Amino acid sequence: MASPSPIIARARTDAQDRLVEADEPLAGFHLRAGGEFPGALVTPALIELVRKARVYGLRLARVIRAQDDSEQVTAWVEVKPEGEGAAIAIADWQAEPLKPVSQADAAQGKLALVRQIAGVSARLGPSQELLSVESTAEDLSQLATRMQDGIGEAWTDFIAPAGGTHHHPLHWRLLDGASVDIPGSSRRWNVHLVPLGKPQPGSAGFELYLVPQQAEPEKPEKAEREPDRTSGIGRDIAPVLRQPVSRIIANAETIRTQLAGPLAEEYSNYAADIASAGQHLLALIEDLTTLEMVEDEQFETAPDTIDLADVAQRAVGILGVRASERGITLDAPKSADSVPAVGEFRRVLQVLLNLIGNAIRHSPEGGQVWIRTEQVGERARITVADQGEGLDEAEHLKVFEKFERLGRSGDGGSGLGLYISRRLAEAMDGSLTVESAKGQGARFTLDLPSFRERRKEPR
Repeated sequence: MASPSPIIARARTDAQDRLVEADEPLAGFHLRAGGEFPGALVTPALIELVRKARVYGLRLARVIRAQDDSEQVTAWVEVKPEGEGAAIAIADWQAEPLKPVSQADAAQGKLALVRQIAGVSARLGPSQELLSVESTAEDLSQLATRMQDGIGEAWTDFIAPAGGTHHHPLHWRLLDGASVDIPGSSRRWNVHLVPLGKPQPGSAGFELYLVPQQAEPEKPEKAEREPDRTSGIGRDIAPVLRQPVSRIIANAETIRTQLAGPLAEEYSNYAADIASAGQHLLALIEDLTTLEMVEDEQFETAPDTIDLADVAQRAVGILGVRASERGITLDAPKSADSVPAVGEFRRVLQVLLNLIGNAIRHSPEGGQVWIRTEQVGERARITVADQGEGLDEAEHLKVFEKFERLGRSGDGGSGLGLYISRRLAEAMDGSLTVESAKGQGARFTLDLPSFRERRKEPR
């Protein structure tokens, strides 16, 4: 394992893998990356090589890559056990300046981390009214329930930023970053508001995240646990897996965005893959939980008078960024359109998010998705049409089957979205159907009772 070129620097580590001596350029790189003399190695690839050589008593050599806050370095490194530590020899040291990270990229990295560790995530309208709410923190479950029951109200009616009592939400810039105490949680939380829409931030609403200032305390395990014969796979799996999976995603995003320190590109890419896989697993957990809920014989919705056109506009607002990433135009109902219907707002929104999300996924880049509402007699209808490959006649019923993905692979989907959507539609005295042909896209139609039909029901 002779080096491919002359040795230009030597270094030495001790029994704790601390760097105790080093020549330039390794010494300068070590200090710029946050290390000290004597001090722990701070380059992941070098740590791995030194540790293996010391533990297994082997002489090892390979090319490593690393970076500090200004340079990307590639070098040939030879490591051999020496005394209780190891001797390091370096050749072919090549350093290139790092490409500057734009403020936009840095902000995106921070936002990705916030999204992963948030205990509550909510979508808000332009007036900071609640549109949808999701929770992953057990100590915020009561808050999430109250917020879900208060869809349409200002989020500040449920979370009071410190030092303020007001009847209307403050400007979002004054609320972003606020520290809050929440009844039922022993932890303090920070508010993060992400404005949507251009050119006026917030014109298309906001994303709201509650981020904990400290980790959730571990709960002592009970010595004995009575079996819960009423629980099913969703209730058993979700609480056990949701938090650790969220932590895995958060840690991977921390590594990927290099918030914990500089890292070689390949390690950052590995972390991105881990985060992506974790996201898919978390989505599957949520789908299994919802699946169990809709299949429960006692499951009921909370019907109310809603406007299908308004719900569609909100769904388009939520998915607008995803569509724009693929150059897809979402043709939504106009603001003047109004189609009253009877259904549970958040369940109808859930169905439309699934239908429009599928349409975005299956339409070609640069394509278009149409969302149309209509009143037909005493029924209210909304149709989502895409420009995808379409379905043949045999696939029309198959697409609504549980875990059916029609040959799709690698997209992280569970095959439960349309099955759950149809069950939700039926629970609201409605239906979900499809019209399609190969090569002609697909049209999914949600049909619900109209306000006029509900008004006729005897009291």
